[in-house]
Amino acid sequence: MSLLFVREDREYLLAPGDTLETDLGVLEVPGEVDPGDTVETHLGESFTARALRGPDLFAHFERTGAPMMPRDVGLVVGHTGVADDDRVLDAGTGTGVLAAYLARCGATVRTYERDADFAAVARENMRLAGVDDRVEVRTGDITDALDELGTFDVVTLDTGDAASVVARAPSLLADGGFLAVYSPFVEQTREVATAAREAGLEQVETLETIQREMDFDDRGSRPSTAGAGHTGYLTFARKL
Repeated sequence: MSLLFVREDREYLLAPGDTLETDLGVLEVPGEVDPGDTVETHLGESFTARALRGPDLFAHFERTGAPMMPRDVGLVVGHTGVADDDRVLDAGTGTGVLAAYLARCGATVRTYERDADFAAVARENMRLAGVDDRVEVRTGDITDALDELGTFDVVTLDTGDAASVVARAPSLLADGGFLAVYSPFVEQTREVATAAREAGLEQVETLETIQREMDFDDRGSRPSTAGAGHTGYLTFARKL
């Protein structure tokens, strides 16, 4: 499994047996290396091996588009309570950040991605995350498989036509199961919330995800004026 090799403000993602040429020398990764081990370049400069954690996956996954942000993933995990041995149905895999996080929580994830090239990248990302045994990436449209899917503890959607899947959510969710839908546009969000209520789901709520960093200097403290704090909208519902 790949590890991060870290020194001060540098980090490199490398696998056992890899060789990397840097201005600090050539770093040859041994065939057997564990997190916490120190590896030196041929010039004697040290790098420490570190296991990949969630934020590292977000930074180092190969991207096929804009991945779901950690702030959004946190809301999904917190509002659905996804846990060990949960069964998750996901659609709109993309880079696979959400699927990987949920699998690292102990869930088994089946995820659908329409684009075959994107799906191939997602499978490689699952191997990088060490969760390829818990995440099945299927190439195809989830709407073509709705009649044969069975039931799941959590359903997560990040697709433009999510409302059509939400309409079928009662047959996809186990009793007590949760639905979470990410939408970049408020029009889609309203369609999803309406579909959830019409389908008979309970506890329907929509949240806009906004996050602001804080600036601290000699003059005082205030929210940062740089960057956009908004990412999207998350709609949650439950089958009681």
